[in-house]
Amino acid sequence: MGRIRFFAILLLAFVGATSASANTLVSTNPISGSTLSVSPTNVTVTGQIALLADAPDAHSITVTDPKGVRVDDGTIFIDQMSATVGIRALVESGTYTVVYSLSSEGDAALEGSFTFKYLAPSVIATANPTPEPSQSQTPASSSWGTNLFIIFLLVIAALVTVALSLYARKLFKDR
Repeated sequence: MGRIRFFAILLLAFVGATSASANTLVSTNPISGSTLSVSPTNVTVTGQIALLADAPDAHSITVTDPKGVRVDDGTIFIDQMSATVGIRALVESGTYTVVYSLSSEGDAALEGSFTFKYLAPSVIATANPTPEPSQSQTPASSSWGTNLFIIFLLVIAALVTVALSLYARKLFKDR
């Protein structure tokens, strides 16, 4: 009976240890389920375990618009535990789907999907800058009072320095 209990505990510990090393999703950018009013420039998926940086073909991130057309540029950048894919400027409102499959060393691929909503601006207006003449700036005037105060402080500092050096000389002579 004791052996069976020992092997059952050992089996549970082994199964628990192997599942603890499984790569799981930590975060996404844009956040899963979020609503954006500004078109993102990329999509990032972050896992718990470092991804294989030297095997770019082992990873895939696909971003599709509401009609199912791909809007990602296909270039995936791996930075330790995160994978980022660039996307073109979004112009259509709706739900965008991100499907990912990322490989990490000695572990099953991190696979899944998430969605985010994009609300495109109703009218995109181009800015027409209108040049306006700049006003000439007047030079800052110097105040004689301030200048005299600074000169006074410099003279006082010089006198204090001379007095301290004479006092120090007297102290060293008296030793």
